[in-house]
Amino acid sequence: MSPCFVAVSAVLLTLVIVWICGHARRRRPGEPPLVSGWIPIIGVTLDYAANPLGFLRETQKKYGDVFTCAIAGKYFTFVTDPFSFSTVVRQSRNLDFKKFSLGFSRRVFGHADFNDPQFSESYREVHGLFRQTLQGPSLQELNESMMFNLQTVLDQENKSMLCNTQRVLDRENESTLCNPQTVLDRENESMLCNTQTVLDRENESMLCSPQTVLGRENGSEHQWLEEGLQSFTNRIMFEAGFLTLFGTDPGFLQASRTRMREFLAFDHAFPFLAAGVPIGLIPRVWRAREALAEDLMHEELHQRKCISDLIQRRMEAFDRMHLDETGKARTHMCMLWASQANTLPAAFWSLYYTLRSADALTAARTEINSVLSGQVLSNQDQRIELSREQLDSMTVLESIIEEALRLSSASMMIRVANEDFTLTLDSGQTADIRRGDHVALYPQLIHMDPEIYADPTEFRFGRFLDENGQRKTHFFRNGRRLKHFLMPFGSGASECPGRFFALHEIKQFLAVTLWRYDLHLCDAGAPLDPDARRAGLGVLPPSRDVPLRYRRRTHT
Repeated sequence: MSPCFVAVSAVLLTLVIVWICGHARRRRPGEPPLVSGWIPIIGVTLDYAANPLGFLRETQKKYGDVFTCAIAGKYFTFVTDPFSFSTVVRQSRNLDFKKFSLGFSRRVFGHADFNDPQFSESYREVHGLFRQTLQGPSLQELNESMMFNLQTVLDQENKSMLCNTQRVLDRENESTLCNPQTVLDRENESMLCNTQTVLDRENESMLCSPQTVLGRENGSEHQWLEEGLQSFTNRIMFEAGFLTLFGTDPGFLQASRTRMREFLAFDHAFPFLAAGVPIGLIPRVWRAREALAEDLMHEELHQRKCISDLIQRRMEAFDRMHLDETGKARTHMCMLWASQANTLPAAFWSLYYTLRSADALTAARTEINSVLSGQVLSNQDQRIELSREQLDSMTVLESIIEEALRLSSASMMIRVANEDFTLTLDSGQTADIRRGDHVALYPQLIHMDPEIYADPTEFRFGRFLDENGQRKTHFFRNGRRLKHFLMPFGSGASECPGRFFALHEIKQFLAVTLWRYDLHLCDAGAPLDPDARRAGLGVLPPSRDVPLRYRRRTHT
């Protein structure tokens, strides 16, 4: 390398640094404290990404309840006072959620630009479908479909278990009992039903299978199987949820497993896509997205039975908008992700914490048995029914789910400033916000606040129950009642329209699995942390899977 080249490079680098420094943002009078870091453009991205909750807590201690951070080339003004969350949520005139969310969705899923004037008016109609089909009277129909599909998936599994067990019995000497700790050979693993896709570091996927781990009792009816709890939960909830929204077709069970493999490959990379990495740079993820979209083409959907009202009406609306066929399919891919990405980990944590706590498990089963007491059920293979009223009455399960969400949810609510304006906090403090800046709320600051929740890192299944076993809705900080004390589903314009269905389907999952199966965590005492890499995107999945033993129950 010539000295001349080195000298020119050094001069150019110096000029770039000087230009960046000269154009660096300066805090104006009236604006919140600016936390810009020492690396241009990157700002405090690395500190924030390493531990979002810890970073925001420390920054709050240093600068107060409102401050602006330079993160990944953008400026985020965080409001951390829980009593001021309502102020931000109500700022619909100055703060825009739609523009941000649709732009983000388009970048990740590749659908049409619904912020474009030619689509924006029609898209309002599409967005309105959520409340029309996921709430009110329509919710009962959706609940019934989900309950049917949950039990259909489990019935298919039971048939597979019995079939595979008989094959094993045929191969063994009838006089020899298998050791309680014996695990089936690898050649027998392929005969067992496939389960969740496990992704390796390159986003490649493979299927794992539940394994027989304990001896048979009275034949083949009561084998203990071993599988990862996350695998177990994902397999059941993904298949049932997909069928509920997008309908059934011949061979749906095997097709759902293929879809799940592609979905998990895509979802595994979602934090990178959210951070702005172009999907074209991750070929495996691009292929997964396109494979899912191809399966959701209108030509394919029209051949299915029992498609939900939501999807049927979205199809009709997109046909009227004259989107291209791939664009329509990618909007359905977006709907698929939205319906599964947070529900799967939420269901996992709800069941995980229930099984870890003997008191929670006893209370949950007592409630389930009480609700089902009016149904004549002689064995675990009979289908159970749960009306919307019965689901709403299950306050123990609801408290378990809400406590699991409190511990695992790490979403970030973001709005974009339409214009320069002044934000007034609950305390009377003001903060000038620049046009184009992002204003952010981080609900985990509330969820993990010891002044609101005693021992916030502990799971307490009855935390959201009052002394009469009913829903507890009064939570306080510094003696003042909080309006926002649990926000896993957002609030205001960004509040999830499917939140009622999400709670119901997780209740259904808990009710059906606890009714049908004995379940035990193999190492319930081992600590398990959420995967913080998805912080800001919703419910955090577990950092690893945990081994689960389960077998069919006998009800007498």
